Amino acid sequence: MDDVTRGDLLRPFEQLTDPRRHNIVHPLPNILLIAIMAVTCGASDWAAVHRWAMAKRSWLATLLDLSRGIPSRDTFSRLFATLDPDAFERCFIAWTAELAQLSGGGVVAIDGKTIRRSFDRAMKQPGMHIISAWCERNRVVLGQLATEAKSNEITAIPKLLQLLSLKGATVTIDAMGCQKTIASQIIKSEADYLLAVKDNHPDLHEDVKLFFADAIEQGDAKLVRLDQPQVDGDHGRIETRRIWASADVAWLKRQGHHWEGLRGLVCVEGTRETLGPDGKTAVERRFFITSHDPGQIGAEALLAMARGHWGVENRLHWCLDVSFNEDQRRLRKGHGAENFSRLCRIALNLLKAEKSERLGIANKRLACGWDHDYLLKVLMNLG
Repeated sequence: MDDVTRGDLLRPFEQLTDPRRHNIVHPLPNILLIAIMAVTCGASDWAAVHRWAMAKRSWLATLLDLSRGIPSRDTFSRLFATLDPDAFERCFIAWTAELAQLSGGGVVAIDGKTIRRSFDRAMKQPGMHIISAWCERNRVVLGQLATEAKSNEITAIPKLLQLLSLKGATVTIDAMGCQKTIASQIIKSEADYLLAVKDNHPDLHEDVKLFFADAIEQGDAKLVRLDQPQVDGDHGRIETRRIWASADVAWLKRQGHHWEGLRGLVCVEGTRETLGPDGKTAVERRFFITSHDPGQIGAEALLAMARGHWGVENRLHWCLDVSFNEDQRRLRKGHGAENFSRLCRIALNLLKAEKSERLGIANKRLACGWDHDYLLKVLMNLG
């Protein structure tokens, strides 16, 4: 990695303030770059980051000034435990700014995940809950914020939205984020929304549910729908999806449901059939409110947006659990858990953006650890 490439990678992080005041032996950029590389190669805690750096010391010395040696495990731990997570997040978002601009017209899914082993029973500290913004089109993490509990998503989501460039995107959020203030914020960001409606808004949920039950049963010709249902089959299951949408929202306002930008209602029905002698059939309907006009955007696009939201579960949370072993990480000191989680998302963005190798994320991490040239290719991809 030449000086230009290294500078490109770290430029968005130049504004980070070093939390250390005295006895600074190892420069912050060195520690940050080593941590990013180690996590990309498979390190899952500070001990592994240090061990990776020791094993790669000769090679790292061709890239960095290591005249003061390799930072110790405690140095990594102390630094990231005290590094301002909000400042780190602003730098992270600046780093993905180019990709964020490409989110226009795409789905940005907002969802939360708890890092299970980050709780501290002795200190009565709950597990770290991370709210992430996932761009389905580019399959990258646009940003994240930590909350102390799942119930605090309502206050964390607006803060995360405020940091992102959302113009032209469609923001999808599950029922926890179906709030009038959040809908208003999305509209003010020149974006659209598709918000899941459940029993946390009991009156709205019941009204929308009854509306679609009557309209579907009566064959309302004004409903926007698919000409043919979508059918998928795998792992011994067949899933059939239907969608109905309506631009008739005036009655909702008369019922007292005032949502800024509201232009449509959506009902997605999924029928799942399990094959075999003990096969079962389950039917579920999910309901949404949206700022899109169903007549203009069409049923197929709305269904793609509803399904696209699950990319944050299937392609982000699942990957962090399986490929990065996030739920087993026992980091509890200061901001360590949150900042290590951010390092993982930096690594995930880098690995997903590198497309010359047809490998899964876990195997790409192995390849980075084995092959210095491939690691540099991964690091340079977003530089």
